[in-house]
Amino acid sequence: MPFNTELTRALGIKVPVVQGGMQWVGYAELASAVSNAGGLGILTALTQPTPEDLRKEIRRCRTMTSSPFGVNLTLLPALVPPDYAAYAQVIIDEGIRIVETAGNSPGPVIKQLKAAGTTILHKCTTIRHAQSAVKLGVDFLSIDGFECAGHVGETDITNFILLSRARQTLGIPFIASGGFADGQGLAAALALGACGINMGTRFMCTVEAPIHANIKQAIVAAQETDTELVLRRWKNTSRLFKNKVSLKAVEVEKSSTTGKFEEVAEYVSGKRGRQVFLNGDKDFGVWTAGQVIGLIHDVPTCEALVKRIETEAVDALRQNQALWVGESGQVPVSETGTVGKNTNNPQAEIWGVGKSKL
Repeated sequence: MPFNTELTRALGIKVPVVQGGMQWVGYAELASAVSNAGGLGILTALTQPTPEDLRKEIRRCRTMTSSPFGVNLTLLPALVPPDYAAYAQVIIDEGIRIVETAGNSPGPVIKQLKAAGTTILHKCTTIRHAQSAVKLGVDFLSIDGFECAGHVGETDITNFILLSRARQTLGIPFIASGGFADGQGLAAALALGACGINMGTRFMCTVEAPIHANIKQAIVAAQETDTELVLRRWKNTSRLFKNKVSLKAVEVEKSSTTGKFEEVAEYVSGKRGRQVFLNGDKDFGVWTAGQVIGLIHDVPTCEALVKRIETEAVDALRQNQALWVGESGQVPVSETGTVGKNTNNPQAEIWGVGKSKL
């Protein structure tokens, strides 16, 4: 019983669940497994050292799935920035039709991709940035609440407010990102006007995720309080897993009398974080994780996880619809799906649990 939302229709997927791009995690093994399960798997472009390596990874992923998959291209400040245009050109040349973008000054890359007819999902942590992205011509917005892993922005707005603001103010469809791990979350996102969800941390904790089993077990054992906000002082706030290194980074950040980034740089090294996923030592370096770790209690296959989310979401939508019976005592039949016409998702329904059955 596949879903029928603007996201599933546009991307050709069965379940409105996107596996977000994750550095050192978004390889072909995971992306293909998510796509095979009916969601949208995403390769992370900058996990590959060169554009040509990305080309090889795209081709490798194609040998593992015949379903749609996308590529994430994140633009972040760097002393020597990657050749983003070259990465984008490989994406175009290889016929990838779906790209998740994020980061600073994405205009030139978005223009390059849109000229080739690419569908763009752009990730934002504020409504102001989302409105700017709309002007750039993106097709979908991925609204990233404060609960999320990695770069959380500087406004600290959680998804309950952020998604409703998106519904009220944005003129294009959006998906919900940050804090999602199950079908109840998907149902809630749809009720708030989103047309799907994006999950990162939850997909890290699957059989196919190419990270050490010890890290998956660390996520399972963690609670929602086991994250740290690092680099607030430099307005580059990131949510990381709470471990010895992230705690030390926070200590140095708060106690520094100079405010020089160099004092904390060794603790937030991406190279050390990369090794965590390889050697399985959760305290070897910093690594990103969202507050959703408190909702993760197992390590399923991607197929089992996506199917579970689908079933849970359908059950939640049915149960919620039954809570209101109207003055006649009859369950009402919606004319426009589960949300109103001004919510960017006016025809939301589910095949098998559509208008005639809700």
